[in-house]
Amino acid sequence: MTKLLDVQGIGVAYGTAEVLRELSLHVDTGETVTLIGANGAGKTSCLRAISGLEPLTAGHVAFAGERIDTLTPRQRLERGLVHVPEGKRLFPRMTVTENLAMGGFLRGDKAGVKADIDLMCDRFPILRARRNQAAGSMSGGEQQILAFARGLMARPKLLLVDEPTVGLSPIMVKELSAALRSIHADGVAILLVEQNAAMALRLASRGYLLETGRCVAEDDTKALMSNDYVRKAYLGI
Repeated sequence: MTKLLDVQGIGVAYGTAEVLRELSLHVDTGETVTLIGANGAGKTSCLRAISGLEPLTAGHVAFAGERIDTLTPRQRLERGLVHVPEGKRLFPRMTVTENLAMGGFLRGDKAGVKADIDLMCDRFPILRARRNQAAGSMSGGEQQILAFARGLMARPKLLLVDEPTVGLSPIMVKELSAALRSIHADGVAILLVEQNAAMALRLASRGYLLETGRCVAEDDTKALMSNDYVRKAYLGI
């Protein structure tokens, strides 16, 4: 497999507090990888560092063979690295359709953007039912689905997904899981942070366990799910 994302020895600090230390990981082309760990382990900070929202104090990040840690978040987005952050970050007064169109704002193919909006509405039927509704008037779970779909509108090579199921009903969690599998089948690589470690490990082929800003374990997900420490600490079994 070809490495699409290559993170080597990165560090991130908030003031004097180190939140990531000597963290290395990689995602191959078309691969789904998950980061698991307790709250405060550094998972979100890792995604923010990769997408350019947090400066590095050490190490470097390469994407598709190009070093990108000196690039802006927009430049990384232009290269196909798309971050769907925790907390939705929608344009609340815009409609569902307008929010989806904003996800494709860097694209020059208007017909393709329109077709992809229809595709998102097919993939997530709730969006078709709400497409003329202001995003801010939707339920929290519906907004989370919209934020996820908006990220897909950029046609990513790698999708960084942070806590996508927060606030979702069991039915929508099932929809989102199916969408992640479908996206993976389409050849899009995914780096997933998810509070439901069992779900994340089922969706991914490899995983990294983060604790206090460091990677303490890396393996294929079947091995992680059978690891006694992981089972007791993160799977509750």
